[in-house]
Amino acid sequence: MHRPDHAAHTAATAHHDDRAQFLVVGDETSLTELEAELALLPLCARGRVFVEVGEPAEIVPLAAPMRMTVTWLVRSERSGRPGTAQPCARGEAATRAVRAWTAEMLCDGPGSTRAIVTGAWPLATEVGEHLVECAGMEPGAVSLPSGPR
Repeated sequence: MHRPDHAAHTAATAHHDDRAQFLVVGDETSLTELEAELALLPLCARGRVFVEVGEPAEIVPLAAPMRMTVTWLVRSERSGRPGTAQPCARGEAATRAVRAWTAEMLCDGPGSTRAIVTGAWPLATEVGEHLVECAGMEPGAVSLPSGPR
């Protein structure tokens, strides 16, 4: 199996694809808003959707463009911080997923990434800060909720 070395990606070695990719993040407090945001994406949109919920019973059918991968992150089935016996805290699973996704999927080169973050304010601010401050996304490319919930 071929495993690409993403650390070596540069503008010269990146796949020349100028289409935008999307990262959509939400939690159980924003399922209606999340569904509306996904409905507004173009049918040809590609990217990843992370939805964090507390229990498996909270997973619902979610319509997304065909090239969008939807991943449900169930807190009751995950551990908290590595090396501890703590349960997964609210927002922790989605934040970890976003950090891993950005480390793998954000590279130099053509194309752009747009992020749509919904959900509880602590989750949205932590994910938003990571995308702008750590992953280097432009603030205008990250859509966040308008205020605390």
